[in-house]
Amino acid sequence: MADLQTVEAALAALLRDVIPTPSEFLPCNQAAGRVLAEAIEARLDVPAFDNSAMDGYALHHRDAGKRLPIGQRIAAGSPAVPLAPGTCARIFTGGEIPPGADCVVMQEGVEVMSDLAAIPPDIPAGDNIRRRGRDVAAGDPLLPAGERLEAAALGHLAGQGITEVMVRRRPRVALLSTGDEIVDPGRPLAAGQIYNSNRPMLKRLLERFGAELTLVTSIPDDPAGTRETLSAAALEADLVISTGGVSVGEEDHVKDALASLGQLDLWRLAIRPGKPLALGRLPGREGREVRFVGLPGNPVSCFVGAWLFLRPLLGALQGCPALAQLPCLRARADFSTQTGPRRHYMRVVLDFGKEGVIARAFRDQNSGVLSSCVSADALAVIPAESRIEPGDTVDCLWLRVE
Repeated sequence: MADLQTVEAALAALLRDVIPTPSEFLPCNQAAGRVLAEAIEARLDVPAFDNSAMDGYALHHRDAGKRLPIGQRIAAGSPAVPLAPGTCARIFTGGEIPPGADCVVMQEGVEVMSDLAAIPPDIPAGDNIRRRGRDVAAGDPLLPAGERLEAAALGHLAGQGITEVMVRRRPRVALLSTGDEIVDPGRPLAAGQIYNSNRPMLKRLLERFGAELTLVTSIPDDPAGTRETLSAAALEADLVISTGGVSVGEEDHVKDALASLGQLDLWRLAIRPGKPLALGRLPGREGREVRFVGLPGNPVSCFVGAWLFLRPLLGALQGCPALAQLPCLRARADFSTQTGPRRHYMRVVLDFGKEGVIARAFRDQNSGVLSSCVSADALAVIPAESRIEPGDTVDCLWLRVE
């Protein structure tokens, strides 16, 4: 076990000298999920004017407790005129506060008789008014470079009237499967064959992490075919990923092909599941270095490796800090386990209750049991050479894209 590398060493090797992808302009209505390549400043105050936070009556606070004539009606989107002294205005949510008014009283607190409104006493100045620029003021930072454009961020842009943004190009990924025994769903299985569960699983995860899959194919189980496929994939991708073929079997050719074509940075990790993992670089177009990640063939090892390594790498390629690390929660274990010389990443469900967060482990943690990943909320990190009993506190990496 002395030659096994840590997760930290693997991440350092993987992320060393990563250069983000080039940027491109996109219409905002096509930019969902993309990462900003440059910071954006606010062009407008939001709100653009003082407005009412509710349906009610606008007045000057000194006139609270009086019966006031209703001088005007202000709906959202309608202009307001100055408030005559000693009067109030019927106003609706979002309506502009008229000059001369400094508070709004909700309609439920007002008794209306003909064209007079009986205002309750003791209404403070500023009550129920959303001030101009309360959300953001023109010239203030709106969104930083590296922000992933999800729902709220897209709304923030729309509130400024912004229609186009500069974003990072999606990293182009080649996804390769090894093993003559691996068959795509839809084809009949021969003796000794299994269906390819890693390919659709990784495809979905990679897309969630922001990648564009430009090549999805299989690697033949021979040294020459493996080298040819890896070399061709590196010419059209920013990242080449393979599943299987990185162990020490006679039919595992990926590691040797990587070393002969480019550079093997690291091989074999002190983790469970996922010990056979190869990291390196391949020659791409115009002298570029293309990152290579060789994931294990077992589906759970592949799943765990994707979250631990592919997510931060794709974050670095997009300049997106939010993808660098999984959120870590502290939880109490409902299980007992003991580890050897490798750190264990256990699939758990998190229960959030009055007594805090409870991590409930799947009974079968074997690296071939993909059902343990289907409902998993997190990976409980169990250090090497440790024993965990029910009630002990464990770190749990929350399986979220951001």
